[in-house]
Amino acid sequence: MKDNQKQEFSMVEDVWSEILKEANQVLKSQVSMRQLIGSYILDHDGLTSSLAFILGQKLGNTHMTASIISDLAKIAHSSTDLSVAACFDITAVKERDPACVRFIQPLLYFKGFLALQAYRLSNYLFYKGKEDYAYFIQMRSSEIFGVDIHPAARIGKSIMIDHAHSIVIGETAVVGDNVSMLHNVTLGGTGKDSGDRHPKVGDGVLLGAGCSVLGNITVGRCSKVASGSVVLSSVPEYKTVAGVPAKIVGESGCDQPSKSMDHKL
Repeated sequence: MKDNQKQEFSMVEDVWSEILKEANQVLKSQVSMRQLIGSYILDHDGLTSSLAFILGQKLGNTHMTASIISDLAKIAHSSTDLSVAACFDITAVKERDPACVRFIQPLLYFKGFLALQAYRLSNYLFYKGKEDYAYFIQMRSSEIFGVDIHPAARIGKSIMIDHAHSIVIGETAVVGDNVSMLHNVTLGGTGKDSGDRHPKVGDGVLLGAGCSVLGNITVGRCSKVASGSVVLSSVPEYKTVAGVPAKIVGESGCDQPSKSMDHKL
């Protein structure tokens, strides 16, 4: 095992240890949550098993049961680094969201985190040639979480989707690492064009609430898109854009806008 793989494995184990500790703390003060805490966390031997079970419970229905979804998730996690990505995502939420004070919160309660993990599962299935499983999970995620991410989209690690109402990410969109976005963000097309037609968002970008980035354009790394903006042309690195249509209004103000979460222009 390479050194970076060892570090990532250790990170997953450390986060899971914290989740177990927090779960037991919950039971000390709120005993009636024993069934939920037990079935979602304490009955499992790691983040992979816990997350697979939770996704099954959230996304399953009469015709595609929770156990089927959970089994698909376990296979996906055993074959890829999805657990590592989930660990990076949950850590990103803990570090950037002031409402999140424990690792257990995104896993149990935050639909942005859960919708992102549902996307990661659908993305795995899509590129394994199991498109209908992938589309089913996309559909259910849209119905349950209000987040519609095409399974073919490419999304990096350490992503925070805060609140997560009405997030739309199109088929050919690419999102880098360490990106933060708030509710009602659209990474979409501009019409009926086929082929590569969606935005490419660089590392460290902050996407404000209600912004729309449309077309096959680039949002340069460590840039910032102000809330309510409509971006129709590419954004250089380390810039802030605002307005309809969006224009450059200044520098982004820091090395990692996605981590500072400072939305001021």
